Amino acid sequence: MCNKFTFSILFFLMILPAFSQQDDTKQKETKEKESKTEKVKKKESEKAEELSNVSVQGTSKAKKIETSGFAVSIISTKEASLRNLTTNELLDRSVGVRVRQNGGLGANVEYNLNGMSGSTIGIFIDGIEASTFGQSFNLNNIPPSMIERIEVYKGILPSHLTGDYVGGAINVVLKKDVSQNNATAAVSYGSFNTFQSDLSGTYRDKKTGLSFRGSGFYTYTDNSYETWGRSSTYVGQGGEIIRYYRAKRFNNDYRSIGGRFEAGFTDTKWADQFFIGYNGSSSYTEIPHGTTMAVPYVGRFNETKAQAFLLNYNKKNFLIKDLALNVNAVRSHRTTYVQDTVGLAYNWDGTVRTRPTYVLIYDENGQPIIKRDANGNIIYTDNTNTTPEYEDKLVHVPLATLQGGQQGKKTITNTDRKITNARSNLGYMITNGHRLSLNHKYEATERKDEDLLNPAYNDLATNSTVIKNIISMNYEAETFNRKLRTNILGKYTTNKTKQSKSEIVTVGGVNSLVKKDTTTTDYNFGYGATVSYNVITKLFIIASTENSFIMPTENQLYGTPENNILENLQLQPEKFINYNLGFRWGPSDLGKHRISLYANAFWRNGYNKITQQTVDATDPNFKEENADIQTTRYINLGRTQARGFEAEIIYVYNNRLNTSLNFSKFNNVFKQEFDSTGKPHTFFGQQVPNEPYFTVNANCQYRFNDVFQKKSVLNAYYTLGYIGEYYIVWGQPDWSLTPTQISHDLGASYRFPSGKLVASLDVKNLLNAELYDNFQIQKPGRGIYFKLNYTFSKFL
Repeated sequence: MCNKFTFSILFFLMILPAFSQQDDTKQKETKEKESKTEKVKKKESEKAEELSNVSVQGTSKAKKIETSGFAVSIISTKEASLRNLTTNELLDRSVGVRVRQNGGLGANVEYNLNGMSGSTIGIFIDGIEASTFGQSFNLNNIPPSMIERIEVYKGILPSHLTGDYVGGAINVVLKKDVSQNNATAAVSYGSFNTFQSDLSGTYRDKKTGLSFRGSGFYTYTDNSYETWGRSSTYVGQGGEIIRYYRAKRFNNDYRSIGGRFEAGFTDTKWADQFFIGYNGSSSYTEIPHGTTMAVPYVGRFNETKAQAFLLNYNKKNFLIKDLALNVNAVRSHRTTYVQDTVGLAYNWDGTVRTRPTYVLIYDENGQPIIKRDANGNIIYTDNTNTTPEYEDKLVHVPLATLQGGQQGKKTITNTDRKITNARSNLGYMITNGHRLSLNHKYEATERKDEDLLNPAYNDLATNSTVIKNIISMNYEAETFNRKLRTNILGKYTTNKTKQSKSEIVTVGGVNSLVKKDTTTTDYNFGYGATVSYNVITKLFIIASTENSFIMPTENQLYGTPENNILENLQLQPEKFINYNLGFRWGPSDLGKHRISLYANAFWRNGYNKITQQTVDATDPNFKEENADIQTTRYINLGRTQARGFEAEIIYVYNNRLNTSLNFSKFNNVFKQEFDSTGKPHTFFGQQVPNEPYFTVNANCQYRFNDVFQKKSVLNAYYTLGYIGEYYIVWGQPDWSLTPTQISHDLGASYRFPSGKLVASLDVKNLLNAELYDNFQIQKPGRGIYFKLNYTFSKFL
């Protein structure tokens, strides 16, 4: 019924314009006058905004969200869009957020919000899961110039993001303002042969409300940075391992291209916004190694393509007064191609690994004196001829991989995904300060995996389906003279999965095709609440709690070959009971000084937590042919408990100096006291591995006016990042300790007097520090980047 309801609304919205043909001249004139007044105000506001730094405490919209009772931070991208920063770098500097990236630009990314990660965290683009748009259009490559703001929630989510999540979410809100016709373009170049460019533009016809917005980007990098840390190894000719080997990464190219184009109407009688659009992207990623850096790969790569069709409609006073409707729907087709057919082993210097062996020598009867067995061991047919006289016959031959590929057996696979993602929200203002909303989310993924090396790959394809329906209801209230804000949430989730796998079975010399079907169905109920109380002017106490299940995702169940993640159909839903308590104060104006404070404490109890684990080929419960230390799979860890605290202080002086300091510290401890056999768990009470649990970020920006030219603006930036040491495997052996990391970044941007051209220079990892991430993969060293931004305005 809910599916029919959603699509009925979509059909109704498509034909709605036909019923809105009447033209009210007076209303138009009034709207045009209001529009002109708004433009004048907006220009004045923009001039004022240029004289002040835009930070985490940005607009009134941001302030309203931050004091709504949710544990949330708003990140403005206005300044970042002018610099050589990626969206992920911007996120990684915010309080409580850790972006886990397996290497340089374009590498696989996972997000951690104070110990919560994986399926518990929602990653959205305009309220739709980022996975819908594919790997080639995500937070890894969307430039900040395309983004209006980033909302980071920790804990319970607002109604427009209600879904199968409990640890929080990151919602990237793309720019939508079409009140002015303009276009912006940017291009940058820097270390490791990194080239990035983006272009965006908006247009609106004043008479009809017809609007257009479009944006696109292109990124290329060699990712050819040096590694020299403990993860960088070299295997000698005798098989010995040399650690701390200095080498330049290779087989690490990455390029992506993407664009989004939308057309529709804004500010009409029948819609506040109505847009249909197209989102297309593609990427090419070379895979330099597996889960760790132990073995370099050559010739393993993946290509992705995605096409998505978009529909967005929202209207206040829909059909009746005080009823608001918002519909956001996407239909996408994604493909992922993975190839791995190179059968030689390599070292980190780019050369083929070799092993010593002997040339065959024959005696006077033509019989070999020495020979090698299948494993390369020397066998002498004449034991009396084992003297060193044959030492000069020793040669080095290329070492072949065991199964013909870099990761394991030779692989050419293709994965097709067809995704439907639709979210509907009806909100009704019952009375002043009291609002009720009904939400429905429908998401279906149809997946087809093919082994293209198998001649019968079409018949042996694996077909998987995941269908998810979530119905939720929110009640929001503002009481006690709007000082107390509450939000109560209840949601009901149904999740169905089905996999059909085919294999050829030989019985009595006859081959037959056998299909194996696996089906699961789960129903779960969750609830939560938020409270915000304005104690005194600019001081808000904020609290929230949530109790909810999270279903395994399609990638966790069925794996992602391009990221070396294998399937695990035995995954169970995880459950979390979370609590947050904190406060937000400011900004408090003290003459030329402005101060803002934020702090939040959290307590999270996880049951059947889903996490990544390296796969051991000797594990009797997992018999994949390509399972080794270079692959991972998702497992149910058991019970965990995280307690922690995060805080941030922002200080602004005279609208010129802007500084901030934030930190996050938590203990995410394994609390499963006994295993399935009743024996005490060896790792009970230990910190969950491969998870940074103490981070600090410091940011400083200073603005200089009239440098070199009058009406010019020079902004200088400094950022410090600190990550405390942590272990990457259970048991905490010394070799698995990731050391403390400290990085320094410098940057500057120069806005020319016209205000249209901005040039910026950034130096990342200034001191070339040894930095690591997931499973001790070393990150890039010092990099220098230059960028130009230009704005075209007042056209058409």
